Amino acid sequence: MVILASAIAVLWACGDARLASNPYSSLKDGQVFTPEHRTITDSVREFFGWHASPVQPIAFPHNKHVAQGIDCSVCHAGVKNGPVAGFPSDKLCMGCHEVLASDRPEIKKLAVYFNAGQDVPWERVYGFAPSAHIKFNHAPHIRSGIDCSVCHGNVSRMNVAVRAVEINMGFCLRCHRSRQVSTDCITCHF
Repeated sequence: MVILASAIAVLWACGDARLASNPYSSLKDGQVFTPEHRTITDSVREFFGWHASPVQPIAFPHNKHVAQGIDCSVCHAGVKNGPVAGFPSDKLCMGCHEVLASDRPEIKKLAVYFNAGQDVPWERVYGFAPSAHIKFNHAPHIRSGIDCSVCHGNVSRMNVAVRAVEINMGFCLRCHRSRQVSTDCITCHF
């Protein structure tokens, strides 16, 4: 077991270094490990549900914004009417922060993106592997009254958003069953 864990750790480390520079550097033209995974490392990561913790370009304090009474849907506007919650535009953020707390280091970082006409390159915290063939849609979940914290954890206590809930098929099925919602495969998978 120790040998297996060591081998996985080596694959994990090697995969990170290789993927950071060029995700296809170890592959010959057109070669992939499987149709769904570029490398064996990617396959192992998905199998065990390992996710890299995203590093955000700006340390956005969710807890401070929630404490001010700002609802999730103000910044993640797509959550009410579509599949993707989306990220706030720097224009939305600067609507308040051109004046409010404009001297703080993280707001100064935001202003650099805004003044350059670039959106902040936020990193996704949650998402499904392509091989899961999930067609998740936020809107019906929000319309059903499911609070964001059910799937995303208590964001009001998070400075920077982290993966607080492991969302997998078992998690989704338990929720669907408890709410008597369809568990037919086609409901979530394509």
